[in-house]
Amino acid sequence: MGTRFMCTVESPIHQNIKEKIVASDETDTVHIFRTLGNTARVFKNAVSKEVVRLERRPQGAKFEELRDLVSGARGRTVYETGDSDAGIWSAGISVGLIKDIPTCQALLDRLEKEGEEIIKGRLGGLCVGDDTDQAKAKL
Repeated sequence: MGTRFMCTVESPIHQNIKEKIVASDETDTVHIFRTLGNTARVFKNAVSKEVVRLERRPQGAKFEELRDLVSGARGRTVYETGDSDAGIWSAGISVGLIKDIPTCQALLDRLEKEGEEIIKGRLGGLCVGDDTDQAKAKL
């Protein structure tokens, strides 16, 4: 849900990054730090590709070699300037499902509505009636 909430009107990140998320699909993320035992999923960009390249060398990579590439200051620059290649920035595989930039309230309303539809559609037999405390308690 972190990536989903990054892409809301209220999120304090640059509009270019929000639009980049909307334009992305599930193949636009990559794992880094696997060789360091601290795997993280981030947006696939010039910086993350360089990190992966360094980690895939036969000798691998030491954190000291990656430090400048993955610094928090560079990541902050991404969110402040909208330059998606300025540094590493977190993004889950859910980028492939994000197709809009709603307000948080609109997103929460949609999540609630779709969740109720799924529960009633798949688990309707467990519900006694619509919107009753007894039906909610059974779930």
